[in-house]
Amino acid sequence: MMALPVIIDCDPGIDDAIALLTAFVSPELDILGITTVCGNQPLAVTQRNALQITALGGRDDITVYAGCWRPLLRPSIHGQFHGNNGLGGLALPAPRREVSAVHAVDFIIASCRRALEQSRPLTLCCLGPLTNLAVALRIDPTIAEGIERVVLMGGAFRDNGNRTFSAEFNMLADPHAAHCVFSQQFAITVLPLDATHQVILTPEHVGQFTRCAGRLAQPLGQLMAFWDRNDVARYGSRGGPLHDPLVIAWLLDKALFTSQQARVFVEYDSPQLLGHTQADWYGKSGLPANASVVTEVNASGVFDLMLTRIARYGEQP
Repeated sequence: MMALPVIIDCDPGIDDAIALLTAFVSPELDILGITTVCGNQPLAVTQRNALQITALGGRDDITVYAGCWRPLLRPSIHGQFHGNNGLGGLALPAPRREVSAVHAVDFIIASCRRALEQSRPLTLCCLGPLTNLAVALRIDPTIAEGIERVVLMGGAFRDNGNRTFSAEFNMLADPHAAHCVFSQQFAITVLPLDATHQVILTPEHVGQFTRCAGRLAQPLGQLMAFWDRNDVARYGSRGGPLHDPLVIAWLLDKALFTSQQARVFVEYDSPQLLGHTQADWYGKSGLPANASVVTEVNASGVFDLMLTRIARYGEQP
């Protein structure tokens, strides 16, 4: 079976790092490149983190492309749960490579054009704000024909927001970019907080991961331990929600997820509701569905899947 061609657009970020490390040892995915964006941290930090994570995962063969340094229109905001360096204070060796001289937006455009020429459309895995993809689509709207699907982590529908009372961080960080992406014709799969809050990385899970991770045990354990929100009232236990890794898990085993089609709207004008996502579940808008929204997750299945992948690091010399 031919591996699925993907670009991973991200803003590492602890949960981005866990998602990348899972993807690196998944042969079902042909990772064409990693593009970084301003999000959890400023661009200079997210691109450095991406380089360090590729080195940690033994995947220096994957090129990192630096993208947009700020949102389309609004001022930049950054994540609150990732520590000063975006990786929970984890000290990693200096990157062995530099980012590509090619801008991430140019790489996305070129990759989509090539995918269209080769009749092999690609999948974009968007783990952060959607600025890079939105800019690429504004420069060349025809690249949408080279995209089979966008799988993104973002939004909150029946759940509350995690940055404001109604907005999830990725949507709030660049709501204008999100509106642009949801206005396209390609297939979109959305993993909102409604889904990610069903998969809580508890201290017991952290122990399982570190016992099987081999040389990654110490850095992975530190990343995961820092991610513990210690908010039992909200999450029902110690731990933190596995946001971004669910994008990779969905690509690897869709049977673990239940979805519902809906028309998704992103609020980009109201100061009070900026970044709010609204799903029209029942066609009240008169507009066709533009996204498949994940509503239920088999959490134990996701952890089993991720454990089998992370265990592959323990099998490496």
